[in-house]
Amino acid sequence: MIPPIASRFVAGETPAEAIEYVDGLNDRDVAAILNLLGEHYHERPPADEDAAAYRDLVTDIADSDVDACISVKPSQIGLDVGEDVFRENLESIVETADDHGVFTWVDMEDHETTDATLDAFEDFARKYDGDVGVCIQANLKRTEGDLERLADVPGKVRLVKGAYDEPSEIAYKQKERVNEAYRDYLEYMFREFDDGVAVGSHDPAMIEHAAGLHDEHGTDYEVQMLMGIREDAQTELAADGVETYQYVPYGDKWFSYFYRRAMERKENLLFAVRAVLGR
Repeated sequence: MIPPIASRFVAGETPAEAIEYVDGLNDRDVAAILNLLGEHYHERPPADEDAAAYRDLVTDIADSDVDACISVKPSQIGLDVGEDVFRENLESIVETADDHGVFTWVDMEDHETTDATLDAFEDFARKYDGDVGVCIQANLKRTEGDLERLADVPGKVRLVKGAYDEPSEIAYKQKERVNEAYRDYLEYMFREFDDGVAVGSHDPAMIEHAAGLHDEHGTDYEVQMLMGIREDAQTELAADGVETYQYVPYGDKWFSYFYRRAMERKENLLFAVRAVLGR
């Protein structure tokens, strides 16, 4: 059982608990991106098990009629075992999701996985008529070229600032430079992408910038934020008619995820401290 201190950031240990949480989230007109926690498996059995769990989750989403899609980490479904294992498991998930009308996102991990992730995304996005999305990180210096490559690929692209501590030779390290790149890439995407733009950010300035670009270009867009962070803003965006998604993790590997969320922002750490102290 997940303790109350972690339940702000994790929706439960089981699919049923996650679906129940999403049902309440939908009452606020916020959709969900469900993620089964797990990553960096170096043997095939756990990768295959999580791939099977995702296929079952797709069925649960379709049966429950909640407004939700799924998001999968490449290293969770076999990329650290082999690219062939990753692609086999990913296609099994995408095919099942496509059959049930559920969208599949592919998360981006560190820079060593970028090429394999983008190659798989492009192949399956074309094969399954755009029912696949991928995450792109603005802090990587290669991202301009990646976005140019993806501009005419069906499917969606989620732009985030980037959370991995990458080497300075391949990534922007200064916050101001990452923000500049994020703005530039949003402008490019709103001009060039036909299948919509996913704004993966909690930064009010970037969300406001996206709204202005939408007014200028008419490109469809959505805003994606994490569970437990700026949830009032998520509800307000949805009430204003902005398509809004919350990234909702669940599963028994919740502790390491909760620890990262608690440590990455001062507000999250204070929340955790207050919860422990009962204040």
